[in-house]
Amino acid sequence: MRKALRWLLALTVLIGTLSTAGAATAAPTPEATDIKDRLLAVPGISLIEEKPYPGYRFFVLNYTQPVDHRHPSKGTFQQRITVLHKDVSRPTVFYTGGYNVSTNPGRREPTQIVDGNQVSLEYRYFTPSRPAPADWSKLDIWQAAGDQHRVFAALKKIYPKNWISTGGSKGGMTATYYERFYPRDMDGVVAYVAPNDVVNDEDSAYDRFFASVGTKECRDRLNAVQREALVRREPLERRYAADAAENGYTFTTVGSLDRAYEAVVLDYVWGFWQYSLLSDCASIPADAATATDDEIWNSVDAISGFSAYADQGLATYTPYYYQAGTQLGAPTIHFPAIEKKYIRYGYQPPRNFVPRDIPMRFQPGAMRDVDTWVRHNARHMLFVYGQNDPWGSERFRLGKGAKDSYVFTAPGLNHGANVAGLVADQKALATARILAWAGVPAPAVSQARPLARFDAKLDVRDVEREPALRP
Repeated sequence: MRKALRWLLALTVLIGTLSTAGAATAAPTPEATDIKDRLLAVPGISLIEEKPYPGYRFFVLNYTQPVDHRHPSKGTFQQRITVLHKDVSRPTVFYTGGYNVSTNPGRREPTQIVDGNQVSLEYRYFTPSRPAPADWSKLDIWQAAGDQHRVFAALKKIYPKNWISTGGSKGGMTATYYERFYPRDMDGVVAYVAPNDVVNDEDSAYDRFFASVGTKECRDRLNAVQREALVRREPLERRYAADAAENGYTFTTVGSLDRAYEAVVLDYVWGFWQYSLLSDCASIPADAATATDDEIWNSVDAISGFSAYADQGLATYTPYYYQAGTQLGAPTIHFPAIEKKYIRYGYQPPRNFVPRDIPMRFQPGAMRDVDTWVRHNARHMLFVYGQNDPWGSERFRLGKGAKDSYVFTAPGLNHGANVAGLVADQKALATARILAWAGVPAPAVSQARPLARFDAKLDVRDVEREPALRP
């Protein structure tokens, strides 16, 4: 394997030399006018605010999008985007997290690697980027890809160098779907920890994962706390009711406090491996049977979050649960360490987390189509997974038709896995390929190192934490 990676890295350097020779000698073109003026001259773009950051210009913008890309005349909405501007002579990274966009300056890993600009997009139907009234049938992966395509087409004239799309988790899925529907837009794709649920009703890969992840000691601790939280359901639900009354939580969407309580508890083991490392097992109560109610409550709350399935916690993520129940799919796992008498509902389907006045119908062909396309048509695509991340149990894989594409796993890492966490040979190859796809000069490709210095404020390395069981 190492010999193969070294050969590929050598080939990378050669390809980079051939493909970027012209770029190495080309003089950067100066900006004709101020970048703010150029951005606001794009039809449909308006300024929300500009925030200063040393070495960059950072803009929060609105962009007018059609609700339906098939019928653009039937209404529009304002979609938030941000632009972290470095220089029009640099490559551009197109980022989406698949949820709300941050309105503070932040730089994703590929942006640091290529020392480029970054355009970030808020996913449609996450507030405030939601049509009013909302036609939920227009929330699908094709429409979202259309949003990205229009933003790219609008800004490519300002940022003419190579573009790379990226995202983590649901954002990695989003970058992949965009590539499937618009394969000619991007020069490369870096998709982090992107789940790929091809057959929604077949989830045995997750059960196999939880039977072997980490160490037996850690698994036993987690399983015992989860079980104990259900054994002590009555006293802990009284505390939950008091907590809900104090914070104004209601449970209309999920149906009852009891359903919400079990959903939180059943997320516990998953949530630990999604966000924590094996070393964090030391924080889990060692003997759940003798632990106090406070210890059980606090451990579950810290990992799963008791507000997650209240109406107030679900509302922000209605667009995700809608998509999970119509196209993306959702995992179902079993709990062999817990007697059946303690489990009343099991893993509940996404339908239970979306208000009933929003109609939903699952489309089983959507993920099969994307999976087939990736296996046979992937070009310049990199998938990065974490060894201990449950979402990597069902992942994207490459077939014989894929070209210059890779699937790598970061040892010991969770849902925050990145290129920096790969073993040395894979890290060098991945970095070199990202640089080559970005069209940077050949000498930088051969060095296979990020072009920009690490910035503790700007470079977000930690996993983008969402409540458990949301990618």
